[in-house]
Amino acid sequence: MEAAAAAEEWKSQYTLDSVREALKREEDTIIFYLIDRAKFPLNSHTYDQHYSIIPYSRGSLLHFLVKNTEAIQAKAGRYKSPEENPFFPEYLPQSVVPDYPFSKILHPGAASVNINKSIWEVYFNEVLPLLVASGDDGNYAQTAASDLSLLQAISRRIHYGKFVAEVKFRQSPQDYEPLIRARDKEGLMKLLTSRSVEEVVRKRVEKKAMLFGQEVSLEHDDDDKPNYKVEPSVVSRLYEEWVIPLTKNVEVEYLLRRLD
Repeated sequence: MEAAAAAEEWKSQYTLDSVREALKREEDTIIFYLIDRAKFPLNSHTYDQHYSIIPYSRGSLLHFLVKNTEAIQAKAGRYKSPEENPFFPEYLPQSVVPDYPFSKILHPGAASVNINKSIWEVYFNEVLPLLVASGDDGNYAQTAASDLSLLQAISRRIHYGKFVAEVKFRQSPQDYEPLIRARDKEGLMKLLTSRSVEEVVRKRVEKKAMLFGQEVSLEHDDDDKPNYKVEPSVVSRLYEEWVIPLTKNVEVEYLLRRLD
């Protein structure tokens, strides 16, 4: 009876529509954090491990901030949530707060799926050069804090692919199981992909960036060409080239562990 009740609860809470709604909400968060990061120039000293020597720490100011922030958040229980994935899991202390009884939605293998190293590299090598202007205003700590918020939001959205994959698997296990057993990554990727859905997402985030990021002025006519805090095309490209493909990578990696 308990198993049947749990199954019914799962069906009522997690559907493809419900996980897509969750992903829509993550879009809002990501766009607002993109806007926040774009108000600073590149501030390259934030990422230069030779610029400042921090006692008992190795790496850049950003590394220092991320590792220490994640450590504090781990103590508060952040990484007990199946939706959260740390960038530096090897440095995390144990949580000191009581565990919350999160629903056991994901297969246990989900815990080993963490592609934050790839997200980190993409963010600094591909995203930042498109997002921010060159220059230096000295606000290195503020820049690092903004980077961290944006990185965590992007990571949470991408790793939500585990939930997407679980829902899709439960809907059609007969389609996925042969591909999983054959370790057919290409076949799984093809089965997971919906170009029409991806196009809707890309257009939606571009429109949201127009709405959320438009500069408001009372000194110009409404007919003037709008200015944006973040170019909507950059947000669209972020999703098309990195967020959506990396999410599907998470889905595939999760499914490969689903029958273990």
